[in-house]
Amino acid sequence: MYDLHLSEEQLAIRDTVRDFVANEIAAIAIHPDRLEPFDPPLPVALIDKASELGLRTLALAEDRGGAGADTLTCCLVAEELAAGDVDVASVLAQTASLGGLLFGRLMSAEQRDRFLPAFLEDNGYHLALATREPTTDTALGINYHRPASEAPALETVAAAAPGGGWVVDGIKTRVANAPVAKLFAVSVATGSGSGLLLVPHDAPGLTVTEIDRDGGWYHGSCGEVTFTDCQVPAENLLSGDQSGDQADLSEISPINQAINLGVARAAYAAAVDYGKLRVQGGRPIIEHQAIGNKLAEVAISLDVSRSIIWQAAWACDNPQARADGSLSALPQSLVSQVASAEMLHRAAKDAAECFGAMGVMRDMPLQKYIHDTRMFLHSGNGNTDAKLAIAEALAGYR
Repeated sequence: MYDLHLSEEQLAIRDTVRDFVANEIAAIAIHPDRLEPFDPPLPVALIDKASELGLRTLALAEDRGGAGADTLTCCLVAEELAAGDVDVASVLAQTASLGGLLFGRLMSAEQRDRFLPAFLEDNGYHLALATREPTTDTALGINYHRPASEAPALETVAAAAPGGGWVVDGIKTRVANAPVAKLFAVSVATGSGSGLLLVPHDAPGLTVTEIDRDGGWYHGSCGEVTFTDCQVPAENLLSGDQSGDQADLSEISPINQAINLGVARAAYAAAVDYGKLRVQGGRPIIEHQAIGNKLAEVAISLDVSRSIIWQAAWACDNPQARADGSLSALPQSLVSQVASAEMLHRAAKDAAECFGAMGVMRDMPLQKYIHDTRMFLHSGNGNTDAKLAIAEALAGYR
């Protein structure tokens, strides 16, 4: 089984990020000016500062300029960042995870030579995976215990240009990191099938439209990407093993659950601090049984969620554990998603209740923590579809 004793390197990385969050992010993230708007601006300056610590390149191999971090280490970093600001954590986690996948597995040596130097040199260089289309239902579990229908044809088409290269036409919607990305990995239909095509943000014919938060719930940065006679070099088509890689990254690793844990942890820390400060009946309210029991339940939820998330992270790095029976055959990332999303949303609500009426005021961070943790219940494919996928695993259907 996995070792709960973190390595010296993991502890050092965690503590470095924790100090950075305390010194650089926390005060800005919970400032009333940022909490008041329904659609707060993305803290780009903070993301750039975090990138200087190497958090964008965390999952890259050391010989390619990264830290070579495993999934558990990436989850540790995501939790610490999210305890400061969920948007900062989401943008960096998306870029780091996709960077490890693209530069580590999918790109050819020639493609890495072209794209990797710019990625390493520019702290504002982010990545985006564009797979969802407006007319395509990509949710898991919609064919519960029925044969999966044939995958819908991609409407984003890459046609061979007469003079060489590709001409891309189509629309991708709800693309995480789209407004800040400088390189897109786009799922396209080609004359011989389908694949992922690398498209720079400044390619002729590519347009990004940011989605405001009133138009859809999301963390970080999100947008719609339109391709109109977009010219892309022929050598930008990825040729590596793409099996399963065009799915949302949250289905591959539990990093989104780690971000959720960081948000709930911030709510808990705020409630504990307030419980020690607020005096009622001649003593701090944390000494009253009702508040003490509520905070104890929140603390338990955090520890249980962290254990589930760490186990899922360990399973990602040790796939042989399922084969030899060390872990159950259940999809660990989906188990951690369902369990942690429900527990952590409840934990954030309980933490807010310690503040009484102040817990719902817009200039207080607790209302945002509740909102953010609730989004994890429904983001991606949502808990309902995740439970159906787990049920199919139990029945041995898929």
